[in-house]
Amino acid sequence: MEPVDALLEIASLLERERASRYRAKAFRRAAETLQDLPHEVVADPTRLRATKGIGESTFAVIREAQAGQVPEYLTELRGGVEPERVSALRAKLRGDLHAHTEWSDGATSIAAMAAAARALGHEYQAITDHSPRLRVARGLSVERLREQIPLVRAESGEGLTLLAGIEVDILEDGALDQEESLLAELDIVVASVHSKLRMDKRQMTKRMIAAVSHPRVNVLGHCTGQLVQGERGTRPRSDFDAAAVFAACADNGVAVEINSRPERQDPPDELIAIALRAGCLFSIDSDAHAPGQLSLLDHGAERAERAGIPTARIVTTWGLSRLLAWAD
Repeated sequence: MEPVDALLEIASLLERERASRYRAKAFRRAAETLQDLPHEVVADPTRLRATKGIGESTFAVIREAQAGQVPEYLTELRGGVEPERVSALRAKLRGDLHAHTEWSDGATSIAAMAAAARALGHEYQAITDHSPRLRVARGLSVERLREQIPLVRAESGEGLTLLAGIEVDILEDGALDQEESLLAELDIVVASVHSKLRMDKRQMTKRMIAAVSHPRVNVLGHCTGQLVQGERGTRPRSDFDAAAVFAACADNGVAVEINSRPERQDPPDELIAIALRAGCLFSIDSDAHAPGQLSLLDHGAERAERAGIPTARIVTTWGLSRLLAWAD
């Protein structure tokens, strides 16, 4: 196989299993370096190994691929990383409304995320980097978001429309952490709680209802904030009146996100049932922070199918025109 393809597949598999982002980035960096090298350097092991961006592990992969072999590390990952789950609903998903890039706390460029979405056959992919207040995630200021919007849209093509969006913080009073005029310029607005997750139930309910009642909000992201596994440890779910919040979502045409990250499993099954009874729409999203995580949609699709969510109520099964008409 081609060395660049081997390096990128390794990176993608590491990302899907949520391994160290630095390890995955090392393989992506090596692939980028290799693509830009003159043939005479690529063909010379001594010069190749001395090239900045090519480390011991990536060099071994390149040399094995050059020798016509499937690299040993790639074979190991193919056998060890859980394969994508197959479901009827996964095949019906046409896009994803929640993903991050290196502009905030994602690992790669807009172009790399677009390429991965295109490879998965997405019709559309939203880029939703964080808003200003989430400083730990390098949330985008007004100026940076304005700069990013045209760059996102410029990556559309070859069957994929890249949508300009944001994952905007829901502030303590239910306001949104971005300028109103700028939110109006975006294609997709995902609103999520990231702070004071243990707020009093009554206050949290009021906070979330205020946010989903905002006319620019399209999706309520990972509504409980829980973590059930993973390297970040566990975190209990926020306490709120789910029936009241989901009724507000239904009244305002806001989709409840089925967050596909296995460490979140958010909303829990019993809350999905409440949202179903409330008449909510749903959005199955990857919440990807790297290209290989876009494929995590299979986890969300499996959960949604098991919960009996009708396909017609899942906005990410809709075509682009219908989706944009709903989001406008």
